[in-house]
Amino acid sequence: MPFHAVTGHGPALDIDHIVPFAEAWDSGASKWTQERREQYANDLGAERSLVAVSLGPNRTKGDKDLAEWMPPARDATCTYATDWIAAKLRWKLSADRAEVKALRSVAAGCADVTVTFTLAP
Repeated sequence: MPFHAVTGHGPALDIDHIVPFAEAWDSGASKWTQERREQYANDLGAERSLVAVSLGPNRTKGDKDLAEWMPPARDATCTYATDWIAAKLRWKLSADRAEVKALRSVAAGCADVTVTFTLAP
């Protein structure tokens, strides 16, 4: 579930998990302890695990995986896919066939992209 921030000085933002909780659950988090799930939910140890996003696109994304949803801004797809892969690798989460197919499709349009990550503690 996203955190919602409202300000009087600009657009309202959500704090979004690159890989939504439901997707993480389906990809291996269901086997984690409650403590590990809390670590995932509050992961401030990776630069792109949690991101501030506008409300509209985040609400549209919901719990969808990368095969079901991509950012509406075409110039954001490579960054989103890279962050998705880094988060999955960081937390040792699996990817299903549809997800891998979508990632390959996106990657074909991304030049000189390197995925860097640090394993979660």
